[in-house]
Amino acid sequence: MTDFARLLIIIGLVIAFAGVLILIAIRFFPWLGNLPGDFRIETERFRIYIPLATMILVSLLATILLNIVIRIFRR
Repeated sequence: MTDFARLLIIIGLVIAFAGVLILIAIRFFPWLGNLPGDFRIETERFRIYIPLATMILVSLLATILLNIVIRIFRR
């Protein structure tokens, strides 16, 4: 198998894992996605949803978790 094929498989697995995590997060944290700062605009013709506060929260948690993992593996 070539390096490109392995990379595509890894990317696919990471996306699938992220999808499973999102499904689990929605079940255990129903307030996720409904935070103050998540913008929802609905009219008769379209809907726009911008989860700004949720994206910031997830980014902060992911950064903290990644830093912890990196510090553990550097030892």
